Amino acid sequence: MLEQTRSTLHHCVSSLNYHLVLATTYRRKCMTGSMLDRLEAICRSTAAKWECEVLEFNGEANHVHLLLH
Repeated sequence: MLEQTRSTLHHCVSSLNYHLVLATTYRRKCMTGSMLDRLEAICRSTAAKWECEVLEFNGEANHVHLLLH
């Protein structure tokens, strides 16, 4: 189960999560396991630069799911 992550400011509390699905053109099955591993590393490093967090990463040969906070 995911931990509740919240952002607080001076007068408000928020918890925003984004479910992002990225699909290949025509849903062609072209991504391998090693490609998905590398893509996960890239997504996590990019999310850290943007000051957000990857809560979950999952993918198959034709699409990728990201749960971002």
